[in-house]
Amino acid sequence: MKRARFILPNAFTSLNFLLGAFSICWSAGMFTGYSTLDPFRMGAYFVLLSVLCDKLDGFAARLVDASSDFGAQFDSLGDLVGFGLAPAFCVFFSYKANATEWLGQNLVLVVIVFAIYVLCAAMRLAKYNAMDGDTYHHHFSGLPSTFAGAINMIFLSYMTLHGIFNPGNENFLFLPILVLLVTGLMMVAPCFLPKLQPRKNKFLAAFQIVIVVITYLSGFFFITSNEVLQNIILTYLMILCGCYVMIGFTLGFIQRSKIIAEAEAEKMQKDAA
Repeated sequence: MKRARFILPNAFTSLNFLLGAFSICWSAGMFTGYSTLDPFRMGAYFVLLSVLCDKLDGFAARLVDASSDFGAQFDSLGDLVGFGLAPAFCVFFSYKANATEWLGQNLVLVVIVFAIYVLCAAMRLAKYNAMDGDTYHHHFSGLPSTFAGAINMIFLSYMTLHGIFNPGNENFLFLPILVLLVTGLMMVAPCFLPKLQPRKNKFLAAFQIVIVVITYLSGFFFITSNEVLQNIILTYLMILCGCYVMIGFTLGFIQRSKIIAEAEAEKMQKDAA
C-alpha cells in the first residue's frame, strides 16, 4: 500500500508523456483520414494541454507525500518529449506540408535548428535536475522548456490561422524556425526569469490568479471552431507570452547580481549546517 501513493503523480506524468507523443503522431499525419481536424493545430493543442497539466504531477506528489527520484527523472523525460521533441516535430512537419519547396531549399538549416532546439531542451532539463531546482527558488535559470514549447506552438498556430504560413508569403516563412532557434538558445542562456509564485501584495496575487484562470480556459478552448474566438485566444496568448518573457528577463537582468548573491549565501548556509 505504501507504493500506491505514487500512482497518482506518476499517472499525471504519464499523461504529459503521452500528450507529447500524440502531438508528434498527429502532426506527422498518422490520423489524417480519421479526423477532419487540422493535424498541426491538434499537434499544438496536445503540447498546450501538456503545458497546462505540467504542474499537476508535482502538486499530486506533494499532496500525497510521494516525491521520488524516479518521479523527477520520469517527469524530465515527459518534458523532453512534450516540450522538446513535440514542438520541433510539429514545426518541421508544418514546413513539409505548407512550404515544401522552401523546406527543400533550406533543409540543412531547418535540420540544424531542429537539432539545436531538441538538444537545448535536453540540456535545460538536465541542468535543472542537477542544480537549478535547489539553487534558485524564485527564478528560473533560462527559459523553462514548458514555456519554450508553448511559445512555439502558439506562434505557429497564429501564423497558420492568419494564412501567413504558406508559399505565397515567402518573406515570412523563416519566422517559425527563427522562433524555434531563439527559444532553444534561451533555454540554456544564463538569464533569470521570475517564477509565478504567491505574492504578498494582494492586488498582484489577485491579478496573477485571474491571468492563470484565463490562460487555462484559453488553452482548453484552443481548438474551438469559432474563428473569432480562435483569434482572440491566440492574440491573448501571444501577448501574454511576449510580455512575460520580455518583462521577466529584463527584471532578471536588472536583479542578476542580487539573485546570484542570495543563491550563494543560501548555499554557504547549507554547507555550514
